[in-house]
Amino acid sequence: MTTRSQTNTAGHKVARLYRMVMEDHVCPYGIKSKWLLERHGYVVEDNHLTTREETDDFKNEVDVETTPQTFIGDTRIGGYDDLRAHFAGKPADDDATTYVPVIVIFATCALMAMTLSYGVFGTVLTLRCIEWFAAFSMT
Repeated sequence: MTTRSQTNTAGHKVARLYRMVMEDHVCPYGIKSKWLLERHGYVVEDNHLTTREETDDFKNEVDVETTPQTFIGDTRIGGYDDLRAHFAGKPADDDATTYVPVIVIFATCALMAMTLSYGVFGTVLTLRCIEWFAAFSMT
């Protein structure tokens, strides 16, 4: 691999991404990696691996088992999970407990109940609003 800096002549942060883009298969993790890099302000040098032989040669050359692979400067970041961990500053824990879906459901139910209360009674908070919130949440 050649030595490259992290920025190009225009001062943009540059990352090299190697991912499978074949006629019958486009790697979903390659798409996610490209999006994640662009989201963090990188200009992506998107290198497509278009055949199985090209993919196997790349994996042998870099000594990795999977694609996509991301490089920032001379540093190999790794695959999609490694890239996520690089930007988060900590390893991704897919088994971690998250309450975001529960919070979203209850917030949606509360908004539905308040909207219905406002439509029927002309005010947002009523005793009926609380009852509707409970009913919506149970369903």
